[in-house]
Amino acid sequence: MVGHPDSRPARVRRWLLPLTLLAAACFPANATAQQVAVVPVGVMSTPGDKGAQIYCFMRDNGNDHQVSWDAAYEVIKRQGSGMFRTSPQHAAVMITESVVQSPASFPNCGMYLGDLYRREETQATPQPGGGAMTRGERYGY
Repeated sequence: MVGHPDSRPARVRRWLLPLTLLAAACFPANATAQQVAVVPVGVMSTPGDKGAQIYCFMRDNGNDHQVSWDAAYEVIKRQGSGMFRTSPQHAAVMITESVVQSPASFPNCGMYLGDLYRREETQATPQPGGGAMTRGERYGY
């Protein structure tokens, strides 16, 4: 039963043409593997890239760390696709990775990265009496 419409070769031929057309539409014939993966400069693809762009832009234009951090962290939290909220520590790492991986996209931003990890003395020492922390103390990254 080689010619039967439900035989395996017939099923393969039935799906082969649509898959070939789909692949041809997604990957132009003259593109190399590197060209397909390139993201144009100015297109921020990850939440870390977007956060780094905001943080670095604001710092370069004279804003202090806290204002720049708050804006960048809000974008990272809202852009995340996971079920859980991105922690401030992880967001700082995401920004750092984006800047280090693409220094040409974030010129002069390396000098601000240390501020993402600096903690005030009051945050590093435990509070006597176990008092509750304020939002600024908790998220002072």
